[in-house]
Amino acid sequence: MEEIVSLCKRRGFIFQSADLYGGLNGCWDYGPLGTELKRNLKDYWWRKMVQEREDIVGMDGSILNHQAVLTASGHVGGFSDPMVDCKICKKRYRADQIEPEDLICSEKKQGKKEERLCELTEEKDFNLMFKTKMGASASDDDPNAVAYLRPETAQSIFSQFKNVLDSSRQKIPFGIAQIGKAFRNEINPRNFTFRSREFEQMEIEYFCHPDDALALCDEWLETRLSFYEEIGIPRTQLHVLDVPDGERAHYSAKTYDIEYAFPFGIQELEGVAYRSNYDLTQHKTHSGKPIEYFDEQAGEKYLPHVIEPSAGCDRTILALICEAYDQEELTNDKGKVETRTVLRFKPSMAPIKVGIFPLLKKNAEQVKIAKEIERELSSYMNVFYDEAGAVGRRYRRQDEVGTPYCLTIDFDTLGESGDELKNTVTLRHRDSMEQERVAIEDLLPKLLKLIK
Repeated sequence: MEEIVSLCKRRGFIFQSADLYGGLNGCWDYGPLGTELKRNLKDYWWRKMVQEREDIVGMDGSILNHQAVLTASGHVGGFSDPMVDCKICKKRYRADQIEPEDLICSEKKQGKKEERLCELTEEKDFNLMFKTKMGASASDDDPNAVAYLRPETAQSIFSQFKNVLDSSRQKIPFGIAQIGKAFRNEINPRNFTFRSREFEQMEIEYFCHPDDALALCDEWLETRLSFYEEIGIPRTQLHVLDVPDGERAHYSAKTYDIEYAFPFGIQELEGVAYRSNYDLTQHKTHSGKPIEYFDEQAGEKYLPHVIEPSAGCDRTILALICEAYDQEELTNDKGKVETRTVLRFKPSMAPIKVGIFPLLKKNAEQVKIAKEIERELSSYMNVFYDEAGAVGRRYRRQDEVGTPYCLTIDFDTLGESGDELKNTVTLRHRDSMEQERVAIEDLLPKLLKLIK
């Protein structure tokens, strides 16, 4: 895991937030390549979950939540984790996630070298929400000025259910999808970006008749497992946990956790939960407004039940990087063994699709052709032009960031070996390292097919 974290910083995937000032715990900034990777994931999720389906529409709710919304949902006063403190070193722990090695106290007994264990306080609830005040005239004791950074994206969907239903003219079953930031004041952020205080969710609330809910929950589980395969996470690396009674949320009649085998252990990527109609019931009761759905064909009015596939965007990015990371030993032309670091991203997810290299940067004709290819391809995909160093080193740099294809413009391109290879370039494949000659005029359709 340390090697992956190092690569992420060195190559511009992920940085510690406020790194210049020692870092902001539990917060992360995505660099140039991380931003492209994240955009590719979100765009693909949106296309598969929203654009290619007739039964799902999108929305983008505000990050600041009205306190009434979170009071109705049960978050105000009830969204907390159990916390304990060490009486000696004052370190703070989440009580239900303490490992034995965590309990070694950082304060040793005076005059003694042996380790001592932490002395823990009684458990107490720690509210995870970030609270703020709204309005320039808001005073500290004005309860009407209280707002919260949303702890989940779901509640803006539930509170806008009626508006979306009326404006989109959807019929049950249908879903509302949203990608957006959420904030939780985690007691112990850890495992790189896996558990953070600021994170991004990719979430659907799928509204249905109660009689169809359990079957739809199973259908959504299969849909989401297939999605992970499509982006490069094989099922062999995924685990499905059917959360037993007593461990599910109180409103859930069925929950599946989709888990991934991270280097630090098997952890949750996504939950597919049958939330009954708890949330809509709460908002109907607290707002005093009718938000039922009327089925004209059946002549029935009811509050729909909900299936919620909720994925962590940042966790999925981390899983993609962990799954793609590979090191292999190769023997070079001189018989020396070298280690090649490569990120084997699916082409659709790769931050850079194509690296473009003139063989010699001092050859004006090669540079001219390379720049022309760059201009043509950049309208359709993210490309990277590189003319520094030997071609082999340029290949290795692109391998390390997961670029699936590289193009080299060489003397054959200029026709110095005859007309047969003139106006062709070398197309090099990242995973196999095989090379082929491709005509410049065929590059765009070939690459578009390869990266789709």
